[in-house]
Amino acid sequence: MQVKIQEDNFLHRNRYTIKGVIVGFLILIMLIPSAFIMNLVSERSERQQEVAKEVSSKWAGAQTLTGPLLVVPYSESVQDKDGKINVFEKFAYFLPEHLTINGKLQPEIRHRSIFNIAVYKSDITIQGDFAPLNADKLNIAKADFHADRAFICMGINDFRGIEEQLNIRWNDSSYTFNAGVPDDAVITNGVNTAINLNEEAIAKTNRFTIQLRLRGSERLAFTPVGKTTEVHFSSPWTNPKFDGSFLPLNIPEVTETGFDADWKIQHLNRNYPQSWKNEKYNIAASDFGITLLQPVDSYSKTMRSVKYAILFIALTFGLYFFVEILQKTAVHPVQYVLIGLALSIFYTLLLSISEYVRFNIAYAIATTATVLLITLYTKGLFNKWKIALLFGGLLAMLYSFIFILIQLQDGALLFGSIGLFILIAIIMYYSRKIDWYGKNTGAAKADIALS
Repeated sequence: MQVKIQEDNFLHRNRYTIKGVIVGFLILIMLIPSAFIMNLVSERSERQQEVAKEVSSKWAGAQTLTGPLLVVPYSESVQDKDGKINVFEKFAYFLPEHLTINGKLQPEIRHRSIFNIAVYKSDITIQGDFAPLNADKLNIAKADFHADRAFICMGINDFRGIEEQLNIRWNDSSYTFNAGVPDDAVITNGVNTAINLNEEAIAKTNRFTIQLRLRGSERLAFTPVGKTTEVHFSSPWTNPKFDGSFLPLNIPEVTETGFDADWKIQHLNRNYPQSWKNEKYNIAASDFGITLLQPVDSYSKTMRSVKYAILFIALTFGLYFFVEILQKTAVHPVQYVLIGLALSIFYTLLLSISEYVRFNIAYAIATTATVLLITLYTKGLFNKWKIALLFGGLLAMLYSFIFILIQLQDGALLFGSIGLFILIAIIMYYSRKIDWYGKNTGAAKADIALS
């Protein structure tokens, strides 16, 4: 009989510890649905990318303009080990002295199923000039320099984006581009046209103009092949990203009506020369340009919010645990699981609703539904509206706090850490007087039992 009393006394004194261990275990268990939700968000995001590729395959992909480059064949004689002279045709490359690109980018939104894909049309004017050609600088003999077979190359990623016949105005003459490039050592995908370079043209500055109407998806980039490259672009798109090897000269002016951006790059800013032969340079690595970001990337924000799921569940379970102690009302582990599932379903609601409406609206709807559900359930558990409303208010504040963190970028860690510190401090303050071991009530019950 005494052993039984001691066991009951031990369980009574340690009931909060035992319940705390159970609650902690349930928190870990609830990580399982959180992991499934994260996989679901990733799956939907990948589906959006697949749709974007599908739309791009029918419209045109991301475009990068490279050039124009002036390519001149030359002959190189090589003597083999048997003394035989072999003549090979190779290519010398010359880049523009000045290159100016002006354009306007007109974005469009293409709808496929529930997904929105950003595509564009552009009107581009490319102007510039080539300095007099100096074959001696490349150690090419005049007799081996075949300027009469020179051609102009320009790199374009996706030919499907070319809307009109593409021509180049070379001094007073006009030439029509053809698909493909005779030499792919520098430009692997592009257009070319032969031009007439006589001795007089070699010795003077040659000017060119290209008018281009080009379609593409999401990104438009340029390669700074000019000794001085200047680019000016404008667009009504209000959410651009300026990326690549070079940023605009000044902070681009982005307003509700769009943006204007200017670049100026010198040849000293890149790692390839103005002319060369017998070498390969990855000039595409120096590209820069504009990416059309979606106004709201709901999947990235949903993924960020899911990463706070363990925080939601731990704090909610912790608050329930404290209320359970203070109100002396037992909450069954199954009821904890139901609350955890309600918190998890919040993210599926957020994900599914944000695919149809703006993320902020979806967040408000999912938060309202979840807070109402758990508030009503809390009322049923403790049978007190005061506790239910207090708990609902705290949960709403927590959702609001997480929403602010999602909107922040650089300051999310700082403000999140400060907020969690304050929250833990409040919990520690109100839990300091809890009789965790039940010493008072436990001792009284033991005395009664032994007497």
